[in-house]
Amino acid sequence: MKAIIPVAGAGTRLRPLTYTQPKPLIPVGGKPIISYIIDQLVGEGIKDFVFVIGYLGEKIKNYVESTYPDLKKEFVLQEKRLGSAHAIWVAREFIESTDEVVVFFGDTILDFNVKKVLEDPYSILAAKKVKDPRQFGVVEYDDVGKVKKVVEKPKIPKSDLAMVGFYKIKEVDRLLGALEFNINNDIRTEGEFPLTDALMRMIEEGVEFKTTIVDNWFNCGKKEVLLETNAMILDKEGLTDYPPYENTIIIHPVRIGKNCKISNSIIGPHVTVGNNVSIHRAILKNSIIGNYAAINEIILQNSVVGNDAAITGMRQSLNIGDNTEIDFSHSQKT
Repeated sequence: MKAIIPVAGAGTRLRPLTYTQPKPLIPVGGKPIISYIIDQLVGEGIKDFVFVIGYLGEKIKNYVESTYPDLKKEFVLQEKRLGSAHAIWVAREFIESTDEVVVFFGDTILDFNVKKVLEDPYSILAAKKVKDPRQFGVVEYDDVGKVKKVVEKPKIPKSDLAMVGFYKIKEVDRLLGALEFNINNDIRTEGEFPLTDALMRMIEEGVEFKTTIVDNWFNCGKKEVLLETNAMILDKEGLTDYPPYENTIIIHPVRIGKNCKISNSIIGPHVTVGNNVSIHRAILKNSIIGNYAAINEIILQNSVVGNDAAITGMRQSLNIGDNTEIDFSHSQKT
């Protein structure tokens, strides 16, 4: 079994963070998004990976090679971002001889029983109910509960069950055949070749799919979802002991990286701090701070700060008379 991890997207909804940092490398809960994916699959015995890279791909390649030196891995460049099916198609030579393949989108964190899915004799689509399925690939069942149809971003959805970026496919030859047919015949949806359309062609050809419903799904494409995911992971992992920082209060759960200098501050709850970060006279809550950042004299909440960023707030000296009200809240919003 091999795993394909498409990570070629530009992450436009997370700009300006993703101008210099690929989305899969953004830290959540103490490690990059892509590490959760790799660790989940390696934990269940998968050690053969194909990474489809594009935008800032060298950074992803360098991270994976340095962090997972013993992993068997290939890196394939998707020069034109023409959709998820196209990403798999450009990597076809690395999967055509395997009996099963797992596709796990590189910007997604999922909470589900990976072992159970990998042991299932059928091909599997991971899914979860959503409030507005129009922005996702949607699964429809027949009268006996079998997958009868998958539709990419339907304008009028007939189901609220969205596919969440994980697929186990046993019929690899049928997958490659469906990809080839759609690409050669220029069958697109909204200008791209989505994996959903290839899966639908497989269904039409008689391939049977089952679904597994995930417990949690975090599609880390927006700041709000990043912070929500960060909080969930920190809550789940519990408390971590840290050496005392000068005149600083830690409100758990937090995750603080290596070689950080922190003084006269309040950190937490739900804060992830990267490595080699400097924090002085600051209050941080529900935020993610990248490596080598410098945070001074400011209150930050619901914020994501990139690597090497420097933020310095305001220091006031006030002489306030009776019955006075001063509101600095507008200048402190982040």
